[in-house]
Amino acid sequence: ALHDRAVPLYAITNFGHEFWAGFRPEQPIFDLFEDILVSGSEKMMKPDAAIYALAIERFDVDPAQCLFIDDRIENVRGAEAAGMHGHVFQDAETLQAELERTALL
Repeated sequence: ALHDRAVPLYAITNFGHEFWAGFRPEQPIFDLFEDILVSGSEKMMKPDAAIYALAIERFDVDPAQCLFIDDRIENVRGAEAAGMHGHVFQDAETLQAELERTALL
């Protein structure tokens, strides 16, 4: 739904490089993302501040305009410390309500 509304989608994953290389081709949902930062390839991981800084630079985004969604609160706090808005994923219904509240959906 976000992609259909032309909301740019980016991801940061803590997957290892080798795992991602095998996993990615099997998951066409990731075709909807503009770019994906893979921890194993970058040798850093969430919630390290450096990975958020790299994402902001590489994705060329204004962190204040970003909503970072993750199921781990420490990763969301890391994104918030980098200036992004954060949402701790609990379930699809709660996330949809947040996306509607922020006018992304």
